[in-house]
Amino acid sequence: MSSNVVTRIPPSPTGRLHIGTARTALFNYLFAKHNGGTIVFRSEDTDKARSSKEYEDEIIEGLAWLGISWDSFSRQSERAERYHEILEKIVGEGKAYVSAEPSREDPNKIIEVIRLRNPGTSITFTDLVRGDITFNTGELGDFVIARSVTDALYHFAVVVDDMDSGVTYVIRGEDHISNTPRQILIQEALGATRPAYVHLPLILDENRAKLSKRSGATSVMEYRNEGILPEALVNYFVLLGWNPGDNREHFSLAQLVEEFSLDGVQKSGAIWNREKLLSVNQHWMRQLSDNDFLSHLEAELPNTKIITLLKERAKTFKEAREMLAGELSCFFNEPKLDKNLLLAKEPAGRYGMAISALKGLLEPIKRLKNDVSAEAVKEALMPIADAEEAKGKGGRGAVLWPLRYALSGRERSPDPFTLISIIGAEKAISRIQKAIAILGE
Repeated sequence: MSSNVVTRIPPSPTGRLHIGTARTALFNYLFAKHNGGTIVFRSEDTDKARSSKEYEDEIIEGLAWLGISWDSFSRQSERAERYHEILEKIVGEGKAYVSAEPSREDPNKIIEVIRLRNPGTSITFTDLVRGDITFNTGELGDFVIARSVTDALYHFAVVVDDMDSGVTYVIRGEDHISNTPRQILIQEALGATRPAYVHLPLILDENRAKLSKRSGATSVMEYRNEGILPEALVNYFVLLGWNPGDNREHFSLAQLVEEFSLDGVQKSGAIWNREKLLSVNQHWMRQLSDNDFLSHLEAELPNTKIITLLKERAKTFKEAREMLAGELSCFFNEPKLDKNLLLAKEPAGRYGMAISALKGLLEPIKRLKNDVSAEAVKEALMPIADAEEAKGKGGRGAVLWPLRYALSGRERSPDPFTLISIIGAEKAISRIQKAIAILGE
């Protein structure tokens, strides 16, 4: 394909950066970059009441965070003179006209709007994903394109912008299909070249309804704040409506630029699955170096083994931070033990087994090096647990539970072998001795 491909990213700054907006921006970016083309960013801020600079700034920041860039930037609010010029031209040519009619807000008030003179023809356009689509434009009537010659409406402004920017491909959500016949009629009135159209499948929730706030977070920044990596969101977004043609699921942005093709765009709705997103995010968390992982975590850790543990268990950096404050807090603070919890797995009729188990575990732990692997700890301690399992009363849990709780002070924590490997044998011995003392009281 030639490098005259021009796509556009046209968000409306009337709300936060929606995941649907970001997904559409990504597809425009990938298609243009893959074909050596250019990308036009257009802030469609004609809705003066709802548009805000704050939302525009968030959209720009969020897309940049995802790695999406563009070659030019414009705002519709700064192009009023151009719309005025074109409106006067087509009114003068008889392709549009000034219509005096009652105001919708106040039927007693007469206003003047600009209506396009609709030839009422049948229009067929080719969607590069869905094939030919035909509309009978007669049903639209002479529709309004401006409130006045100085106040253009959305459809008119979009067509003028696309024409002036030389947009060759309009890639957008399928909810815009119904807008296409109006915009084609305006293009024909202006003598503009018709761009190629690609309508992406909608993002649906797991009940196959259009994704909404009720379905979960819909803002890109909410996911950033949760600790989702930009690499993961980009990777997941592209899987919502595109397939590489094989079973691969993990792609970097650079790989996507290399491989993206409209041939892989799907027609059917794309189902948003949070668990799938978290799985993709965990994959990219695990790809990080230890230094980069710590940078995202915004914490200092005394042992690199904790990073390995977090990579195994956490699916977001928010979850990782919660683990450090919760089930992994024993790596930073001495646990506070509850005697009843130490005895929680002691089998009925075998009073004293917990203290006996802890005393029996002390000796092999004392023979361990302070910097020891979890595998070496397990090899040293499991024979004691296995022997108890063979007796059939209480089993391994009666041995390993008091040990894990003595080391962590928490009902939920990593296994005791991992705990000893990370805190070291010396600290483990100290904590076990404290637990024995509590049980002996």
